[in-house]
Amino acid sequence: MGDTATARAASGGLTATEHRLANGLRVVLSEDHLTPVAAVCLWYDVGSRHEVKGRTGLAHLFEHLMFQGSAQVKGNGHFELVQGAGGSLNGTTSFERTNYFETMPAHQLELALWLEADRMGTLLTALDDESMENQRDVVKNERRQRYDNVPYGTAFEKLTALAYPEGHPYHHTPIGSMADLDAATLEDARQFFRTYYAPNNAVLSVVGDIDPEQTLAWIEKYFGSIPGHDGKQPPRDGSLPDTIGTELREVVREEVPARALMAAYRLPEDGTRAADAADVALTVLGGGESSRLYNRLVRRDRSAVAAGFGLLRLAGAPSLGWLDVKASGDVEIPAIEAAVDDELARFAAEGPTAEEMERAQAQLEREWLDRLGTVAGRADELCRYAVLFGDPQLALSAVGRVLDVTADEVRQAAAERLCPDNRAVLVYEPLTPEEAEHAEHAEHAEHAENTDAATGEEAAASE
Repeated sequence: MGDTATARAASGGLTATEHRLANGLRVVLSEDHLTPVAAVCLWYDVGSRHEVKGRTGLAHLFEHLMFQGSAQVKGNGHFELVQGAGGSLNGTTSFERTNYFETMPAHQLELALWLEADRMGTLLTALDDESMENQRDVVKNERRQRYDNVPYGTAFEKLTALAYPEGHPYHHTPIGSMADLDAATLEDARQFFRTYYAPNNAVLSVVGDIDPEQTLAWIEKYFGSIPGHDGKQPPRDGSLPDTIGTELREVVREEVPARALMAAYRLPEDGTRAADAADVALTVLGGGESSRLYNRLVRRDRSAVAAGFGLLRLAGAPSLGWLDVKASGDVEIPAIEAAVDDELARFAAEGPTAEEMERAQAQLEREWLDRLGTVAGRADELCRYAVLFGDPQLALSAVGRVLDVTADEVRQAAAERLCPDNRAVLVYEPLTPEEAEHAEHAEHAEHAENTDAATGEEAAASE
């Protein structure tokens, strides 16, 4: 094991050390003795952007399979052992990574490390048709419950499909399509594991009440013998022009409680100063009840019951500025959209006030402190910056870059990007009572014919 970096002082006095095993596994440790707990976080550099056409949802499906047992841990044993030791755990999948994490009483840290190493090294010995079918049904049921059968549930999927063109690696979301989930084979899953679940394609962080020397010894003991391999292909190019160049729009007629206006604006890639400026701009415009859009639409005009604007940061493709407005009563969407565009144009011309800058930057600083203030949050941030930007130390100084952004940079970000020719728009229109009744009858008929019931416990949440 080589120690490739030493602790460096960072914001708030937090430090992290970096190490690398001979098989390529990157390790990041951060001591925090305030409470007797330790967090283990493992990021694999694979997400839905690595999937190929016809096999969408495979990364997320495989996340579930990782909780189905390994050589020495049978069935649901991973959950049972961690929870029996007083810990908590889960896993999530995004466009750009898959992660697994446990928060344990400090004296149970070795157990979490052993469990993660066992499934990294031996999952294929337990992966069979039964576990594949079980978790395929779980994921399909998750899609029904979280996307297909809830109001506005497919908005994210629809907007990303509009914002990223056909064939782009971010065109589809991590949940995948029902057809592709049905098409995935056991051999697809095995090949996916062989390609991406290797120590040299992962970062392991351990944060909390730890003895670094003992922790490194355990990591070497359990992970050191797992062979690395070089079969991974780089993700497809996610770059796009700075702006879409036209407005893309889709009207959705569904059984929803209120009209809604949603939009995705193409914004700079994460890790850039321009992305930080855009983050501040969206916080001023739509970050909470003191924001401009909330004050205009909810408080003043009373045309909406909710209005928010946030940033989905992405490193391998343009980020998305996410607008979400729910209409009040019978207010029509054109009136809301005109008010939104009026506020955006005024902001692009004038920029934020000094008070707005101070409030927005303080809000983003608090969010950063919240993430780093828990051992689990800090472990996740250290992995994120190591996997996506090559340097976990950036996690400890990220807030400084946000606080360094100027008001003119914030105004410029809005002027260049928050405009009608750079957005994908969804307009939700509720069904009439007659249409809703017809849709309900159709749904009941489909349920009567549907024998594809989900089985098994949902192993992990998707992100």
